[in-house]
Amino acid sequence: MVEAWFQRLAEGRVIAFSAGVRPTGHVHPMAIKAMAQVGIDIGGARSKSVEEFLGLPFDYVITVCAPAAAECPVFPGKAARLHWPLDDPADVQGDEPTRLQAFSRLRDEVEARVRSFLLEIERPDEQNRG
Repeated sequence: MVEAWFQRLAEGRVIAFSAGVRPTGHVHPMAIKAMAQVGIDIGGARSKSVEEFLGLPFDYVITVCAPAAAECPVFPGKAARLHWPLDDPADVQGDEPTRLQAFSRLRDEVEARVRSFLLEIERPDEQNRG
């Protein structure tokens, strides 16, 4: 979801990659449904390992869950590490509408965080003025 929101909102100004420390090998079907609700198709996405990106230089490394923050390897260069503590909607139990609601809440929270992040990096001087 994070990678998809960056692709949609950054419009090519930022290149984002999404990866996990414990990839499942597939994108959760509820994530696909939640993103489809807002017109974003992630059905062709795949779950990637962070190890695929080791050795590549990044400006930012953003972790989104506690295990990722604790286990994420160090990337070379000047990468600033940020942590967005998000709940994993896959942990939510219940019927399909309840679980989809959890994924939709996460989708909306991720969208807000990506929008805010993009504003911060595009106007850093304005953020630091008092």
